[in-house]
Amino acid sequence: MVFKTNKRKKNDKDNQEQQLGASLVTVTRPSDTVAEQFRSIKENIQFSAADKKIQTLLVTSADDSEGKSTMAANLAAVMAEQGKRVLLVDANLRKPSIYKTFNLNEHHPGLTTLLTDDSLTIMDAIIKVKDANLYVLSAGPMPPNPSELLDSKRMEALIEEFNDVFDTVIFDSSALLTGDDAQVMATKVDGIIITIREGVTEKNSIYQAKERLDAVNANVIGAIYNGSEDKKESKAIK
Repeated sequence: MVFKTNKRKKNDKDNQEQQLGASLVTVTRPSDTVAEQFRSIKENIQFSAADKKIQTLLVTSADDSEGKSTMAANLAAVMAEQGKRVLLVDANLRKPSIYKTFNLNEHHPGLTTLLTDDSLTIMDAIIKVKDANLYVLSAGPMPPNPSELLDSKRMEALIEEFNDVFDTVIFDSSALLTGDDAQVMATKVDGIIITIREGVTEKNSIYQAKERLDAVNANVIGAIYNGSEDKKESKAIK
């Protein structure tokens, strides 16, 4: 299933997300057409999960700079509009950007802090963003061994704690072809969405990314095609 959204010029800076944080259009311009497209994507995700509960969702991409952080943040925001308790986790421990999106203190305890210090509770690190009505857990200090931390028993325990407290947990991850992190996380969540950016994502990279997910029997529920010049509203394509 493919979800189309987010008109964007092809000559944008490829590293814009890492420099400025993701664009939170669903909060800053909730009536915008793009915001409505995110709501349509949310509905399509819920429809695709009609027979199976998807509480934890991973948003990833084949390579960097393909819009995964923007997608994760905006999906979390529109899901929180329903009054659900939604947690957005920055699991991109190599190039975190969620703290920039929500103007959080870069040095506030984050995911890596919880993974390495079990004396803290999850709510010691999680921040409620009132403007977006959702909860955010930033990445925390950058570790030398992100894959090992994400593949730890402690990470599994944290996910269980998240699920006990929140209705939906969305993980923003690193790209599939830049390391093992996203592949590791794919084994720990209920569903995965791959972000594809027009004019940036290469077809061969998509195939390689899908092969990495298939290798761990990941549940890919769809892809978000962003950056399209098509002005039509978002829709799911079988």
